[in-house]
Formats: sequence, structure tokens, C-alpha cells
Amino acid sequence: MFRVDDVVAQNLPTLNDKPWLAKPVKAALRGLLHEKEFLDFEQRYPHLTGLDFVEQVLNMFNISYSVRDSERENIPSTGRVVIIANHPIGSLDGLALIKMVADIRRDVKVIVNSLLMNIKPLSPMLLPVNNMGGKTPKENLQAIHEHLAQDSAIIVFPAGEVSRIRPAGVRDTRWHAGFLKFAQAAKAPIVPVYIKAKNSAAFYGVSMMYKPASTLLLVNEMFKQQQKDIPMRIGKQIPFDSYHGMPLDIKTKTKLFKKHLYRLKNNKADIFQTQSAIAPIEDRKVLKKAIKQCEYLGTTQDGKGIYLHRAVENDPIMREVGVLREIAFRMVGEGSNLRRDIDKYDSHYFHLILWDNEELEIVGAYRLADTQAVLDQQGLSGLYTHSLFELTEQMSPYLTQGLELGRSFVQPKYWGKRSLDYLWYGIGAFLQKYPHYRYLFGPVTMSNALPQSAKELLVYFYQLYFGADREIAPSRSPFTLNQPAMEQLKSQFVGDDYKADFAKLKHLLANMGTSVPTLYKQYSELTEAGGVKFIDFGVDKDFNDCIDGLVLLDITQLKRKKRERYLGENE
Repeated sequence: MFRVDDVVAQNLPTLNDKPWLAKPVKAALRGLLHEKEFLDFEQRYPHLTGLDFVEQVLNMFNISYSVRDSERENIPSTGRVVIIANHPIGSLDGLALIKMVADIRRDVKVIVNSLLMNIKPLSPMLLPVNNMGGKTPKENLQAIHEHLAQDSAIIVFPAGEVSRIRPAGVRDTRWHAGFLKFAQAAKAPIVPVYIKAKNSAAFYGVSMMYKPASTLLLVNEMFKQQQKDIPMRIGKQIPFDSYHGMPLDIKTKTKLFKKHLYRLKNNKADIFQTQSAIAPIEDRKVLKKAIKQCEYLGTTQDGKGIYLHRAVENDPIMREVGVLREIAFRMVGEGSNLRRDIDKYDSHYFHLILWDNEELEIVGAYRLADTQAVLDQQGLSGLYTHSLFELTEQMSPYLTQGLELGRSFVQPKYWGKRSLDYLWYGIGAFLQKYPHYRYLFGPVTMSNALPQSAKELLVYFYQLYFGADREIAPSRSPFTLNQPAMEQLKSQFVGDDYKADFAKLKHLLANMGTSVPTLYKQYSELTEAGGVKFIDFGVDKDFNDCIDGLVLLDITQLKRKKRERYLGENE
């Protein structure tokens, strides 16, 4: 990995001109840098790279790490994330952190000083930057952005060097703001990790007298860490909106992140608003076996399987659905803020599953309920919609022939791949097999991340063109438009020209940096005029204060092309 002769040639090139001095200096360095041990390691394990190399180094030093089970879940198993940590040892703590994260997800890489790229076996896991002065090459910065764009994980030690002794104890030196710039550009959550470890008193003594000399001691400090356990505290995720929305400059935010991390040591209150961890995903083989036991409904044009599932005891499918729901909903400012988004209704509802057998992934899902069957067994309290909207007697004709839809999601890695459209193929496959339903209904969510003016626009527009008597099923927590807002919104639309007003709606939303929610657009385009109604709108306080619109759709009014597309019917 390194040789003293090379170190001297690179850092003390004139030393070899003085043989009388070079010999004792090199001998001292060979002992200090443990050259023999590293050469022996290199000869025994020349084939190891990446994580295999990391594990063998930790094994060589007999180093372990310890993490609370409840905190391990704070490292998301999927999706982009920036993990920040203090650097108390300056060597083995970094390898232990890599191992800890890699045990959860194998896509992790570490941002390091470019000098560490000389450790060739480790280079596949490294993203080099120049934090010793000078500019980092553009292609290196691009590699970091691309890694996050691929929904992968990065580890950053913001200090860029080993911790030093301070009045408050062993702490990092000044943090660089690079981690925050990378996270903001990717809109990634940040997870802080506090590493509890320290070097010897001799190291800190030398560091106080002459800092560069202490760097030479770091290798020797590694050998003093043998047979030790490195405890880690993993903080909760800090979502993008939490830190991005703070009206502070980046220097101040960086200082707050450092303070936030060190507060983990003593269980002090978080500085930034955090999110609870999402549970890990299920074992792929177990999940595949469970999927094959579901009722098969069909296959999409691109080979995705459509299955109908009913919850069972110790259910890997429902656990996976709960995880993927929470991941997908959090990405758009929604979510339950629970480990898994599973509620009491899941156990007696059907679940329409879209399955990718090549990747062994649940692409997305829809929750369905035969409302008459639920009413017979549990009454209105068994319907999720009734918890949000009061289903009155006037709703009864629709319930007896109704199929409740809700909780639809597509996991983020499949966004933009027609997956939501394929879920509608799934609903069509279900209706072909069970054709006695006439009405589809259920709450359709509007993200709380939308600007207030955008929410008002959408509610007004869909009440204008798809409104119904709200007394059929009034919201238990209604979203109401006040009179001044109504007057202002009324002036924006013609009122009797859907095509023109929908174009105006899209234009107004685009000016706010947003668009019509996909499901709202899809429902309104499925039927002939009068076939879709939005009965009322309300605020879901248990779902991050999102707005729900109660949609009611008459299947007999489906447009001919939609009927052909989803139900396979031809005139």
C-alpha cells in the first residue's frame, strides 16, 4: 500500500543526498509507519478491493463497531442520502463507518482527500476532492453529483481531517460546507453519525505542539486501536425541506449541523427538524415466494406481473408495501412519518400489486375494498374513506356497487416509466374478472408541499367542473375557500369552457413551479362528461396535512378508448 522509500522520495526528496541521515530517518519511519505489517498485508491479500478490503483491514486490527438496532434504521436502505460524521481517529473510524453503512446498502461511497486515492484497493469506494488547497477537478465534483442522482449514498467527514483536542474535549476542527452543497443540489436528506472514539494522549500532545508532526503518528495510532469496539450514534434523517428552508447562510447552517451531530452524544434535542426512520426492505427471495402465492390477474405490455393480494399473518408483502408507500409519499411531501405506512384497514382490503420479476421489486400498488362486503362485516367503520368523509345514506346506492380505491403509489425508481398507467391496467384486469362493480370512489391526495394558492386553484377548478352535492359525503375536516379567495379565483376562469380553463389552470400552476397532480388529471380524463365527481375536499391531519378530494367515478361512463385500453372491450 505504501513504502517508506516512496514517502521519503515524495515528501523529503533531498534526504537521500545525505546517506548518513537518510538511513536512521528511514529506519525510524519504517517503525513509526509499520511498513512491515502493511507489506505483509499487501502480499497476503493482493486480490482484495472495495468492501472486501475494508473488512479485512478491520479484521486485521480486530476492530468492531456497535450501533443501537433502533438507530440502524435511520440509514435509509434505498434512495439518495448524505451521511455526515465526525472523525475522531482519522483512519479506522472511517473504515468502520463504511462497513456499517455497507451492511445496510452496498451503493455507498466516501468523499475523501484525493491523496487517499493512492490506496488502490480502496479507490472503487472513494470520491476524491482536494481539501488541502486548490480546486477540485470538475469531473470529480460531477462524479459526486451523479452518484447522488443515481439514488445512492455518500459518506462525508466535513472536517476533512482527524479530530483534535479542544476545551470541550476531542472534537473536529472547522467543518467545510461541501457536504451541504452536495445535499442541497440533490435535495437529499442528511443523516448525522456521531463516532465515539479517540487517539492517545501522546497524539494530542504532539498535535498541540506541532500539528503536522501529529499526522505522522496517525498510522501508529491505528495499531493502538487494536481489539477495540467503536460505538456509533446514528441520528434521525434531516429532510431536505428542514435545512433548505431555513433563512440562514450556508456557513451558519454548517455550524448548526456540526452542533446537531455532537448533541447525539448526550441524547440532547435535535436542532433541525427530523423524520423517523423507514423500516428496511424485505428479503427478495422471501418476497418473490409470497408474490407467487397471490392471485394472478395478468401481465402488462412490458412484462410486469399484476397480482391481487390479501393480507396474512407475518406478511412480507404488506411490510414491503408499507415501506415503499412511506418512501414514495415522503418524496412528495406526504407520508405518515412512521416506519411503515400500514393502517388498520390494510388487513381486510385487497391489494393490487404490480411486480417486476426481473428486479424482484414491487413497482407500485393500489388498495381496493369491496364496499358491500366490508359493510356487511364491519359496517361503515370498516371503510377508510368514512374516516375522512361522512358517508351518508345518500351515498348508499354507490356503496352497494362500489369499489373503494386508495393509497396508490409507485416507488420512486419507477417514476416516469408508465407505472401508474400500468396500475390502471391492473384495476382493469380486476374489473374484468369481477365485473359486478359500477362505481369507483376514494380519497385522492393533493400534496401539502403545494403552495397554498396552488391548492386553492385546484380545489376551485375541480369543484367548478366536477363538483357534486357535498352533503352526500362531507369532509370531517373540510378545506374551505373564503369569499375573497372565491372572488379572486372566479376571475381566473371562464367557467363554461373546460378545455380553455384547464389550459389556464396548467399555466397558472406552472408559474408557481408546480403542475396538476397526476391522479386528478387521470380521473378527470377517464369518463364522458358527468362520469366523474369530486364530492368534497378535506385536510388529512394524519397524513402530513395533505388535502384529500373524494372522487366518485361511474364505470359505465368510461370513454370508449379508455374502456378499450383498460378493460379490453371493443365496440
